[in-house]
Amino acid sequence: MLSGLLIILVPLLIGYLIPLRQRVTLIWINRLLGWIVYIILFLMGISLAFLDNLSANLLAILHYSAVSIVVILLCNCAGLLLLERFLPWHHRHRQQKLPSRLKMAMESLQLCGVVAAGFILGLSGWSWLTHTTEASEYTLILLLLLVGIQLRGSGMTLRQILLNRRGTLVALVVVVSSLLAGAINALLLGLPLKTGLAMASGYGWYSLSGILMTESYGPVIGSATFFNDLGRELIAIILIPALVGRSRSTALGLCGATSMDFTLPVLQRSGGVELVPAAIVHGFLLSLLVPLMMALFAA
Repeated sequence: MLSGLLIILVPLLIGYLIPLRQRVTLIWINRLLGWIVYIILFLMGISLAFLDNLSANLLAILHYSAVSIVVILLCNCAGLLLLERFLPWHHRHRQQKLPSRLKMAMESLQLCGVVAAGFILGLSGWSWLTHTTEASEYTLILLLLLVGIQLRGSGMTLRQILLNRRGTLVALVVVVSSLLAGAINALLLGLPLKTGLAMASGYGWYSLSGILMTESYGPVIGSATFFNDLGRELIAIILIPALVGRSRSTALGLCGATSMDFTLPVLQRSGGVELVPAAIVHGFLLSLLVPLMMALFAA
């Protein structure tokens, strides 16, 4: 248990302590992160192919992810709608022309193709592919080191976080409602409570949560978490324009950790420039919490 916790926290902390501010270096780190994510998801697909009772496990992945998506989104929406009711987010923004949501969705679905490619290769049964687990672990350590550097390099200070009350409140509601959903999922799916809570702590950051959960709980739970968080992002892309006029808190909260990067353009054009600071704070807080919460529950 302790080794799994240290694998997540130590490289993340070391990366966060590295004070990189050069824009060119940070851009290269972001690109490298993207490549590493593809590599690890490819390795995750290979691991899936080596599962015993493969057909039964694939059905389990589908079942876990489908139930998790529904329960987490319902709990998030309930909490965020209550927040909007008691603390309305007033605005005067008129919605602009949106970027292609289909194109954004297809970019996300490319990651499914990477997992599928790894799965197909794994079906070959070549002996050297049995070293996938060790390769995934070392690649994960590098990934977390770079994530720590990226979070430090974002320049987000404690003062900026505390001053943006709305972004912090929405993130808090997402965390609490997701934990409630995780407990419900554990009950519905017959999983240990800590496993359900860990699966609900990805907050839409599918490229990291699936990898961390595979490392801690194996490829079935890891893959289910990946598809759960990927589904969350795709649903958010579709619903943001419709929700932002009725409940800005809900539109922001459904984006999860991606509100500071991938879904930020949709949020900005749908909700206006004044939504951007809250979105960045919200996404930063959830991005910071994903590895920490998963490390806690994995231990």
